[in-house]
Amino acid sequence: MCTRALVCVTAVLTFFPAVSSALQKSAVDITREDINTVLESMGESIDRQLKVVDIGVGNVAVGILHRTGDNDTDGELRGIIHAQVTEVYYILSGGGTLLTGGEIMNATEPSAGSDLIGPTFSGDSRNGAIREISTGDIVVIPAGVLHAWTHIPDEVTYLSIRADPHNALPAGFVNELIR
Repeated sequence: MCTRALVCVTAVLTFFPAVSSALQKSAVDITREDINTVLESMGESIDRQLKVVDIGVGNVAVGILHRTGDNDTDGELRGIIHAQVTEVYYILSGGGTLLTGGEIMNATEPSAGSDLIGPTFSGDSRNGAIREISTGDIVVIPAGVLHAWTHIPDEVTYLSIRADPHNALPAGFVNELIR
Protein backbone atom coordinates (compact mmCIF):
# COMPACT_ATOMS: atom_id res chain seq x y z
CA MET A 1 0.00 0.00 0.00
CA CYS A 2 2.79 2.46 0.91
CA THR A 3 4.58 1.69 -2.36
CA ARG A 4 1.43 2.46 -4.36
CA ALA A 5 0.93 5.72 -2.47
CA LEU A 6 4.56 6.69 -3.17
CA VAL A 7 4.06 5.93 -6.88
CA CYS A 8 0.91 8.07 -6.87
CA VAL A 9 2.64 11.05 -5.25
CA THR A 10 5.63 10.67 -7.58
CA ALA A 11 3.30 10.67 -10.58
CA VAL A 12 1.66 13.92 -9.48
CA LEU A 13 4.97 15.61 -8.77
CA THR A 14 6.27 14.56 -12.18
CA PHE A 15 3.78 16.99 -13.70
CA PHE A 16 5.15 19.85 -11.61
CA PRO A 17 8.97 19.79 -11.84
CA ALA A 18 9.40 23.19 -10.17
CA VAL A 19 7.26 22.29 -7.16
CA SER A 20 10.10 22.15 -4.64
CA SER A 21 10.74 25.88 -4.96
CA ALA A 22 7.10 26.92 -5.17
CA LEU A 23 5.28 24.82 -2.57
CA GLN A 24 2.91 26.50 -0.19
CA LYS A 25 4.41 26.91 3.26
CA SER A 26 2.32 24.26 5.03
CA ALA A 27 1.00 20.80 4.25
CA VAL A 28 -2.66 20.17 3.53
CA ASP A 29 -4.20 17.05 5.03
CA ILE A 30 -7.14 14.99 3.86
CA THR A 31 -7.97 12.40 6.47
CA ARG A 32 -9.65 9.05 6.04
CA GLU A 33 -12.56 10.53 7.99
CA ASP A 34 -12.77 13.42 5.48
CA ILE A 35 -12.89 10.96 2.58
CA ASN A 36 -15.53 8.79 4.26
CA THR A 37 -17.67 11.79 5.24
CA VAL A 38 -17.84 13.02 1.65
CA LEU A 39 -18.23 9.52 0.20
CA GLU A 40 -21.16 8.70 2.51
CA SER A 41 -22.99 11.89 1.49
CA MET A 42 -22.61 11.57 -2.28
CA GLY A 43 -26.15 10.45 -3.03
CA GLU A 44 -26.64 10.31 -6.80
CA SER A 45 -23.40 12.14 -7.54
CA ILE A 46 -20.42 10.10 -8.75
CA ASP A 47 -17.68 12.71 -8.20
CA ARG A 48 -17.00 15.08 -5.31
CA GLN A 49 -14.00 17.32 -4.90
CA LEU A 50 -12.40 17.15 -1.44
CA LYS A 51 -9.80 19.91 -1.66
CA VAL A 52 -7.93 21.99 -4.23
CA VAL A 53 -4.46 23.18 -3.21
CA ASP A 54 -2.43 25.95 -4.85
CA ILE A 55 1.14 24.63 -5.07
CA GLY A 56 2.62 27.73 -6.66
CA VAL A 57 2.91 26.36 -10.21
CA GLY A 58 -0.68 25.25 -10.53
CA ASN A 59 -3.10 23.34 -8.37
CA VAL A 60 -3.48 19.80 -7.12
CA ALA A 61 -7.00 18.61 -6.38
CA VAL A 62 -8.23 15.45 -4.72
CA GLY A 63 -11.67 14.03 -5.42
CA ILE A 64 -13.53 10.90 -4.36
CA LEU A 65 -15.55 9.00 -6.96
CA HIS A 66 -17.99 6.13 -6.65
CA ARG A 67 -19.56 4.44 -9.66
CA THR A 68 -21.86 1.47 -10.14
CA GLY A 69 -22.87 -0.39 -13.28
CA ASP A 70 -25.41 2.39 -13.86
CA ASN A 71 -22.45 4.74 -14.39
CA ASP A 72 -20.60 2.85 -17.12
CA THR A 73 -20.95 3.14 -20.91
CA ASP A 74 -22.42 -0.37 -21.40
CA GLY A 75 -19.47 -1.26 -23.61
CA GLU A 76 -19.70 1.84 -25.80
CA LEU A 77 -16.23 3.19 -26.64
CA ARG A 78 -17.16 6.80 -25.90
CA GLY A 79 -15.52 8.79 -23.13
CA ILE A 80 -14.52 12.17 -21.83
CA ILE A 81 -11.36 14.17 -22.29
CA HIS A 82 -10.15 16.78 -19.79
CA ALA A 83 -8.44 19.52 -21.78
CA GLN A 84 -6.21 20.86 -18.99
CA VAL A 85 -6.30 18.49 -16.01
CA THR A 86 -4.36 15.25 -15.58
CA GLU A 87 -5.97 12.64 -13.35
CA VAL A 88 -4.29 9.96 -11.24
CA TYR A 89 -6.78 7.29 -10.14
CA TYR A 90 -6.08 5.24 -7.02
CA ILE A 91 -8.64 2.45 -6.77
CA LEU A 92 -9.88 2.01 -3.19
CA SER A 93 -12.41 -0.77 -3.83
CA GLY A 94 -14.09 -2.65 -6.65
CA GLY A 95 -13.12 -2.25 -10.25
CA GLY A 96 -14.18 -2.60 -13.84
CA THR A 97 -13.13 -2.23 -17.44
CA LEU A 98 -11.39 1.05 -18.24
CA LEU A 99 -10.86 2.49 -21.72
CA THR A 100 -8.11 5.09 -22.25
CA GLY A 101 -6.63 6.80 -25.26
CA GLY A 102 -6.91 5.96 -28.90
CA GLU A 103 -7.74 8.21 -31.79
CA ILE A 104 -10.57 10.57 -30.83
CA MET A 105 -13.45 10.55 -33.30
CA ASN A 106 -16.72 12.57 -33.28
CA ALA A 107 -15.44 14.97 -30.62
CA THR A 108 -17.77 17.52 -29.10
CA GLU A 109 -16.79 21.12 -28.45
CA PRO A 110 -15.06 21.61 -25.09
CA SER A 111 -17.40 22.74 -22.33
CA ALA A 112 -16.46 25.38 -19.81
CA GLY A 113 -16.06 22.48 -17.41
CA SER A 114 -16.70 22.49 -13.72
CA ASP A 115 -14.93 23.03 -10.43
CA LEU A 116 -14.15 19.31 -10.52
CA ILE A 117 -12.45 18.78 -13.86
CA GLY A 118 -12.07 22.02 -15.82
CA PRO A 119 -12.77 22.26 -19.56
CA THR A 120 -13.97 18.87 -20.86
CA PHE A 121 -15.29 17.33 -24.06
CA SER A 122 -16.29 13.87 -25.22
CA GLY A 123 -15.64 11.64 -28.17
CA ASP A 124 -15.40 8.10 -29.48
CA SER A 125 -12.18 6.11 -29.16
CA ARG A 126 -10.68 4.12 -31.99
CA ASN A 127 -7.94 1.67 -30.94
CA GLY A 128 -7.89 2.78 -27.29
CA ALA A 129 -6.47 0.57 -24.54
CA ILE A 130 -9.08 -1.53 -22.73
CA ARG A 131 -8.17 -3.36 -19.54
CA GLU A 132 -9.44 -4.53 -16.16
CA ILE A 133 -8.70 -2.24 -13.21
CA SER A 134 -9.16 -3.33 -9.58
CA THR A 135 -8.50 -2.46 -5.93
CA GLY A 136 -5.00 -1.07 -5.36
CA ASP A 137 -4.35 -0.17 -9.01
CA ILE A 138 -3.16 3.29 -10.05
CA VAL A 139 -3.90 4.79 -13.46
CA VAL A 140 -2.37 8.07 -14.73
CA ILE A 141 -4.55 9.79 -17.36
CA PRO A 142 -2.77 12.81 -18.86
CA ALA A 143 -4.76 15.86 -19.94
CA GLY A 144 -6.13 15.32 -23.44
CA VAL A 145 -6.49 11.52 -23.10
CA LEU A 146 -9.96 10.02 -23.58
CA HIS A 147 -11.15 7.79 -20.72
CA ALA A 148 -14.30 5.87 -19.77
CA TRP A 149 -15.47 3.01 -17.59
CA THR A 150 -17.01 0.71 -20.22
CA HIS A 151 -18.15 -1.96 -17.75
CA ILE A 152 -18.50 -1.95 -13.96
CA PRO A 153 -19.82 -5.32 -12.75
CA ASP A 154 -20.61 -4.10 -9.23
CA GLU A 155 -18.95 -0.86 -8.08
CA VAL A 156 -15.69 1.05 -8.14
CA THR A 157 -14.58 3.67 -5.61
CA TYR A 158 -11.43 5.65 -6.21
CA LEU A 159 -9.52 8.80 -5.41
CA SER A 160 -8.72 11.10 -8.30
CA ILE A 161 -5.65 13.25 -7.76
CA ARG A 162 -5.91 16.02 -10.32
CA ALA A 163 -2.79 17.81 -11.52
CA ASP A 164 -3.86 21.25 -12.72
CA PRO A 165 -0.93 23.31 -14.08
CA HIS A 166 -3.32 25.80 -15.77
CA ASN A 167 -5.28 26.76 -12.63
CA ALA A 168 -8.57 25.55 -14.13
CA LEU A 169 -9.75 24.40 -10.68
CA PRO A 170 -10.57 26.77 -7.79
CA ALA A 171 -7.48 27.02 -5.53
CA GLY A 172 -8.35 26.90 -1.86
CA PHE A 173 -11.56 24.94 -2.36
CA VAL A 174 -12.53 22.73 0.61
CA ASN A 175 -15.64 20.57 0.47
CA GLU A 176 -18.22 22.10 2.82
CA LEU A 177 -18.64 18.79 4.66
CA ILE A 178 -15.02 18.75 5.86
CA ARG A 179 -14.29 22.42 6.59
